[in-house]
Amino acid sequence: MEWVETASRTIDEAKNAALEMLGVDVDDAEFEIIEEPKPGLFGRTRGEARVRARVRPTQVRPKTERRDRRRREGGHEGGRSEGGRSEGGNRNGGGNRNGGRGQGGGERKPRPEREARPAREPREPREERPKGDPVDPAVVGAQAVSFLEGLTAAFGLSGNVVLVREDEEMEVQVNGDDLGLLVGPKGNTLLALQDLTRVVAQRRLGDHDTRLRVDVAGYRERRRDALSRFATKVANDVVETGKPRVLEPMASADRKVVHDTLAEIDGVTTRSRGEDPYRQIVVEPISD
Repeated sequence: MEWVETASRTIDEAKNAALEMLGVDVDDAEFEIIEEPKPGLFGRTRGEARVRARVRPTQVRPKTERRDRRRREGGHEGGRSEGGRSEGGNRNGGGNRNGGRGQGGGERKPRPEREARPAREPREPREERPKGDPVDPAVVGAQAVSFLEGLTAAFGLSGNVVLVREDEEMEVQVNGDDLGLLVGPKGNTLLALQDLTRVVAQRRLGDHDTRLRVDVAGYRERRRDALSRFATKVANDVVETGKPRVLEPMASADRKVVHDTLAEIDGVTTRSRGEDPYRQIVVEPISD
C-alpha cells in the first residue's frame, strides 16, 4: 500500500487528514511523523506538522500456523490449501505434505494407536503399625533435654535445661535470662518448640504413653496466672451485665486454664465454638 503525506498545524490534524485520504479508521492505519511543529513565543508554534500514513498491511500468518491449518483441512474430503490446491482428500486418501504437488513425498502413514493402559488395581488399605514395647520415660526425657540444649546453643542463648518428672508426666524446663526468643508472641514459638521436642523425643522413639511439656523461663506459670485473673474479670462482667462474652481464639492449653478457672465461679458457664486455630470460648451467664 502506498504512503500518503499530509501537513497541518498539529499532529492530530495531520493524522485526521491522512485518514480521510485513505478512507480507513485509525486502527487500520500506520503513521510516521516526519516533522513536528516547534514551540514559539507566547504559546505559539512555528512550522507545520507533517505526517506519512498508509493502510496497515494484513499480517501474513506464520508458516507453522499455515501448516497446522492444512493438516486440519487435510482430514476432510475436498479440502483445499491457502493457494487453492487440493489437499488430496482425507488422511488416508493419498494427500502429501507438499499440498498435492507430489514432489518427494508419499502417502501419509496413519499414526499407530496407543495401547490402552491397564486400569490400576485399587490400593489395599494401609495396615496400622503395631504398637511396640513401651519406651522407658527416662530415655524420652534424656532425648528431650539433649535436643533443647543443642537448640538453645544454636540460637546463641544461655540457658539451663532441667527435667521435672512425675511418673509418665514430664516437663522440660529451659531456665535463664533473655529467652523471649524461644517463647514468641503469646507463646506461639514455645508451642512450636514443644511440638519439635515431641517429634524428636517421642515419635522417633515410638513412645505413646509419656506426656511431655516444654516450658521456657517459667512462662507457662506466668501465663496461667494471667489467664486466671483475666477469666475472673470477664466472669464478673458477665454476671453484672447479664450479657455473654466471646473471647479471642486461644490454644487448647490456654482454653483449659480458662474453663478450669470459671468452673469454680458461680453464675457463669463456658463453652467453646469454632475450629482450631480459631476456636473461641463463650462465657455466658446462668439464668436463675
